[in-house]
Amino acid sequence: MIADYVMQNKENFYRLAYSYVQNREDALDIVQDSIQKAITSDTLKDSNALKSWFYKIVVHTSLDFLRRRKKVTVLDDTTIQLHFPSHKDHYRDIDLEQALNQLPFQYRSVIVLRYFEDLKIEEVAEVLDLNINTVKTRIYKALKILREHIEDIDFEEVSHNG
Repeated sequence: MIADYVMQNKENFYRLAYSYVQNREDALDIVQDSIQKAITSDTLKDSNALKSWFYKIVVHTSLDFLRRRKKVTVLDDTTIQLHFPSHKDHYRDIDLEQALNQLPFQYRSVIVLRYFEDLKIEEVAEVLDLNINTVKTRIYKALKILREHIEDIDFEEVSHNG
């Protein structure tokens, strides 16, 4: 049952892991580790909760990976250029991925799970071990931050072009 579910939804789990680690190989490793944890675990009490249970495993595995990775950071040339560009670029279209990446984890997690993984608010709360009202508050705050970010970009465009 677990193996079938994971195989049917592996792209969703990869996308979720990638939203945390921003690296293809690391995201694949996280999904693989999550599958192993799920298969060897006996914590699934209710088969109706399989979806949120496995999402929770992926989230926790991603966060564990980031905690371990935080100790050593190696920057590749692309990352260096992204963070320290030789000239300032001005794009007309907002890059949603970049805006999401600027959100703190607590806000990015609720947005990714709710809008990109299409989980219900109750499922997001269960995956992140949060109160439903906390999830609602974080979604509201995250959307407010994203809206302000978009407005700032629009203002910069107008001031540089006008």
